[in-house]
Amino acid sequence: MPGHPSRIAPPPEAAGLRADARHNRDRILDAAREAFATRGLDVPMAAIARRAGVGVATLYRRFPSRESLVTEVFADQLDACGAAVEEAMADPDPWRAFRTAIEKVCAMQLADRGFTAAFLTAFPEAVDFERLRARAELCFAEVVRRAKDAGQLRADFEPADLVLLLKAGNAIAAEPGEVAAAGSRRLVAYLLQAFRAEHAEPLPPAPPLGLGHVYAPAAR
Repeated sequence: MPGHPSRIAPPPEAAGLRADARHNRDRILDAAREAFATRGLDVPMAAIARRAGVGVATLYRRFPSRESLVTEVFADQLDACGAAVEEAMADPDPWRAFRTAIEKVCAMQLADRGFTAAFLTAFPEAVDFERLRARAELCFAEVVRRAKDAGQLRADFEPADLVLLLKAGNAIAAEPGEVAAAGSRRLVAYLLQAFRAEHAEPLPPAPPLGLGHVYAPAAR
């Protein structure tokens, strides 16, 4: 996810806004996403308004509470992530679709910098995360199936392999900016090569992990 996930189209609740109001909304969400990722969910609302270049009153008219702002930032990220996987499904080249989905999701995770984990801890009931996660898993499974059927993705690739990549990405994202960016790109490139069907050698069994484990706390 470069600096932040780009929106393919405004979500339904934004579609009816005037152009200037929609512009302000997008500026607020972009500023809030960056602030939450770098300073945590407790960053002052006034600081977000300053970063967005709008007045505090404008921010509160659109988002009357911190929870409403945090929730919309999270929903926006989920929309962008889902759009990335669905775009991959539409790509006629199975390997390019698989590679693009992996690269985009890992880039988004890098920009996330712990925001999703913090959100799910602070507001566990704010969104139907399990339904959205299940939808993402189904879409990604179709991308995987197409790449395997084309003989381009190793036959023993499992969804748990993506989870391992994302969990490793969580650790990399904790590093300083450029180190994290370079580390993430290199790890993704390494593993994409390992995922290719050519010269694939047998692997140990995959652990029983699903996407729900990406932001789950580690067992002690």
